[in-house]
Order: sequence, then structure tokens, then C-alpha cells
Amino acid sequence: MKPIQVGLLGIGTVGRGTFEVLSRNQEEISRRAGRGIEITMVADLDTARARGIVGERARVVSDAREVIANPEIDVVVELIGGYGIAKALVLEAIAAGKHVVTANKALLAVHGTEIFRAAAAKGVIVAFEAAVAGGIPIIKALREGLTANRIQWVAGIINGTTNFILSEMRDKGLDFDAALKDAQRLGYAEADPTFDIEGVDAAHKATLISAIAFGIPVQFDKCHVEGITRLASADIKYAEQLGYRIKLLGITRRTDKGVELRVHPTLIPARRLIANVDGAMNAVVVQGDAVGATLYYGKGAGSEPTASAVIADLVDIARLHGADPSHRVPPLAFQSNTLAAAGGDLPVLPMADVVTGYYLRIRVVDEAGVLARFTGILADARISIDAILQREADEVGGEGSTQTDLIILTHDTREGDLDAALAQIQPLPTVLGPITRIRKEELN
Repeated sequence: MKPIQVGLLGIGTVGRGTFEVLSRNQEEISRRAGRGIEITMVADLDTARARGIVGERARVVSDAREVIANPEIDVVVELIGGYGIAKALVLEAIAAGKHVVTANKALLAVHGTEIFRAAAAKGVIVAFEAAVAGGIPIIKALREGLTANRIQWVAGIINGTTNFILSEMRDKGLDFDAALKDAQRLGYAEADPTFDIEGVDAAHKATLISAIAFGIPVQFDKCHVEGITRLASADIKYAEQLGYRIKLLGITRRTDKGVELRVHPTLIPARRLIANVDGAMNAVVVQGDAVGATLYYGKGAGSEPTASAVIADLVDIARLHGADPSHRVPPLAFQSNTLAAAGGDLPVLPMADVVTGYYLRIRVVDEAGVLARFTGILADARISIDAILQREADEVGGEGSTQTDLIILTHDTREGDLDAALAQIQPLPTVLGPITRIRKEELN
């Protein structure tokens, strides 16, 4: 059988890994796919660098549209990234009848509905295993392995850069800025790390996970996004003392009122497996009604781990290339005519309606009656307290200090109710600075 012909758009870190892994494991991959898979064209603006990687094994061009226009190309692999030219090229490839493989989570999180609709109309596949958690096959697990389950919630460490920074802050007692510099020096963080540290990258991935888990359209604009830039080393220390670790989690949960979709720093009990995922590793926990909790762990980025996911998609396409489109697994797991309408039966909930636990750190005047005032306000708002930790004033401000940190853990409560209570506590004269609030998940 004639090998599948692949055109590669962009041969940077992931593109190079894809080319090299496919070349190295060609025989094994062909045995699994039932036919050969060959990268025969590569488009990259730096043609000299691209030729240095592929040699004579593929034709190198500078214009991606030459790849799309080539009638011999069956699959276009988009590894350019971003929302701009990548979107145009993906839609052009679909219009030309090419299957598409992409690692571009930003593109799919924002424009996925349009792209998937175009692919369905043309009868081609858009595969994106590499877009979420690098080499971890979480998309395939949700779309196929757990298809018998009604997914209840998914929570994941899906950004390695932030997980590395938080690990450094905990292990070495560093503040955020120092840990970020370490991450940049070691190559875990970009020179401009904004998408990572502000939670945007994780939110793109969480948006895709949520759509697949619950059969809703991709709705990145409705995802609540908080990064780790405001975390203090004191919060990580206090969390440890209370039996918790802090991780940046992407969380999506089905509730009676709709779907939660949020990314933010989160306290997790230290005994949970996911709380012990350190360094630049990723991990995702999926709770299904039949299977219970399943954990997926591995490298979330890097040349060859991400290439592993790209090639897995190519193998799927090779197997399904001639199949009736109606017999393929839909890109978002659910048949397109059954997807919940945006804002319909399964709306994405505003944060005010999210129910979870909270960690509160309040810098206060060290005097009698302060705690009683706070607990009274929380009680009036029907917010139940799980634990309280009060530091000695000398530990916080040095000898003779008249201020201290008060740490309160709450039981699950509606965020809107907590907002109202904190609005009463923050202006009190005994409160000496902005209240730190971090959400808490037991992940039972």
C-alpha cells in the first residue's frame, strides 16, 4: 500500500522531533499503521536550517502554501503555532481535502468550533493529541478509552513551566521572581513567559479537555484564568503546614447548573498522587462514574514527547484514511449533532457560582477580638471553617511585631458568598493588607 504522504509546516523543536522519531522508528510505526508514513515536504522560513535537518529525505520550501497545494500530500502537520497565519493555513488545508494534525492548543481553544465544522463538512480529520499535555495521551483517553463513562470532573497540572517554578518555591524556599529566573536559566521558561505564568497556556488546554469531557463547544473566552505571579513563598509554606501543596490546576467539572472551567493556583492534600508531581512534569486526573479516578502522568512538553503524540495522530489517520467519515471518532468525542449548544443545557458557569473550598491569608493587627470578628462575618455568610492557623507575631514581623498572619481554611462554599464576606472583612482597620485567597480542592 502506498505510504501516507505528510507535509510539515514548521520544523522547530517539535517539528524536528517529529521528523527524527518518524525516521528512527519507521519500521515499527509502519507495522502499527498498516502502511508507511513519510514526511515528503517541509515548509519553513529558514530553509537552510530545515535542509540541515532533513537532508535529501524531504523537499524543503519556504512557502507553506506550496505544501497545501501539492496533490500528493495527504496530511498537513501544522507546527507553526499562534492564532494568525496558522489558522489560515489549517483552513486552507482542510478546504484542499487534507487531513490536519496540529499541536496548536491556542488555535483550537479559540477557533476550534470553526475548524472542526469545516473539517466535518469536507470529510477530513483534525487531530490534536499533541495540543494537550505533550506526550501524555489524555485526548485519546477521553475520546476513546473512557467513552463508556459520564465524566464528572478533570483536574490537571498541564503546564510544566509553572509546575517547575512552584516546585522550586517549595523545595528551596524561593520567592516567585527567583524561581522564574531559575526556570529561564534552565530552559523551562521562555524569555517572555507570560502565557505560562499567567495561566493562559493551561487555560487553552483546559478548554479543549472540557469540550471533550462534556460534549460542549470550545469556549476559551468563558474560562476563568489566574496565574501564579501573585503567589508568595509564605503561602506555600503555610499550605505545607496544613497538609497541602499548591499547584496550578486546570479544572473542569460537571454540576447540576452547568460546567466549571477554570485555571488557578489550588491547594491539594499532600497525600494525593497529583500533589506529588514535581518539576516540569504534567499529570491529569479524570473522574468517571464507572471507572472512578484515573491518573495520566508524563512529560508535557519537549521535542520527542510531543512528537510522540503527533505521530500517534498520523498513525490514526493512516488507519482511517479511507474510512467513511461517519465511522471516525469525532474530534470532540461526541457526534457533532449532539454537542450541547454554547450557553444551553450545559453553560460554563461564572466563578460566582463555583463551589469549592478556600485558603485565606490575612495580615492583621495582633490584638484580641480580631479572629472572632472574622469568624462572625463568615458565619453570617454561612461559610463553614475547616481549620485556622495563627502565626506568632515574632515569626511574621520580627521581635516586637504588632502584626501577624491569620490563615483560614473553609469548607466548600459558593464563591459569590465568599466574595461578599471578604468585601466586609477587607476594609476593617485591623486588616493590614490585601487578603490572599487560594482555592482548595480535595479531589476525592
